[in-house]
Amino acid sequence: MSKIAFIGLGVMGFPMARHLSHAGHDVCVYNRTQSKAELWCEQYGGQWGKTPAEASKDAGFVFACVGNDSDLRDVTCGEQGAFAGMTEGSLFVDHTTASARISRELSCIALEKGIGYLDAPVSGGQQGAENGLLTVMVGGDTGDFKRAEPVIASYARQVTLLGPPGSGQLCKMVNQICVAGLIEALAEGLHFARASGLNPEQVINVISKGAAQSWQMDNRYRTMLAGEYNHGFAVDWMRKDLDIVLDEAANNGSHLPVTELVNTYYAEVQAMGGGRWDTSSLLARLEVDSKSN
Repeated sequence: MSKIAFIGLGVMGFPMARHLSHAGHDVCVYNRTQSKAELWCEQYGGQWGKTPAEASKDAGFVFACVGNDSDLRDVTCGEQGAFAGMTEGSLFVDHTTASARISRELSCIALEKGIGYLDAPVSGGQQGAENGLLTVMVGGDTGDFKRAEPVIASYARQVTLLGPPGSGQLCKMVNQICVAGLIEALAEGLHFARASGLNPEQVINVISKGAAQSWQMDNRYRTMLAGEYNHGFAVDWMRKDLDIVLDEAANNGSHLPVTELVNTYYAEVQAMGGGRWDTSSLLARLEVDSKSN
């Protein structure tokens, strides 16, 4: 068992750190809002640090799951950052969905300090984190990956090394491209079924047994039809992710017309007051448009 620090106790990090504790690791947590770190320790034991550096002191592994590039830089760099508290030979594993650019930048800084670095964004949402069934996409050194893989397995059903630093983030971008298109297609299908006078439940029961089947269809169609969106991955976070995707696409010359369009649709959902709604709320946008016409 290892001494581990976990930085960032949001809807994903809180249960991920729990799985590490339940696996027998000695876990010290840090969260920007200290009360959440205190609550985690009340529930699961362990310790909390006042700064990322303090939480990371003497840890063999430091995990992070924060909001964006800026947050990630804040918790790693500087006098109070995790890198300042980590010792040579330790390993930093970043589960934040961030840009490939910052992953490459931070991996270079870590290397200079003798610290391993893996960018390891996850897919599976809050439900996957709670149930320990996340999919983890990793970029970094093979040796570092082999060290971290059994620890990450505490909350993951699949952990895959895809290439050098930044590769995990690039794979997560592919994931978000596909998810955005699938949700829009499902929203349009349900909207069309209703407008045609079909029973949407019956339609889904039929088409989910064929080529149209997807995780989004299986897990979201009922809440979409009920207009229930106060759960799951928030639109605000999807907008952040898709902006990262489109920025990377501009750099590598790829053309993503559907992703660009769906990103504007999510902006419309935000304008409706749905920034914290689940990403499946694209159906709500269609229904508002239909009523206005």
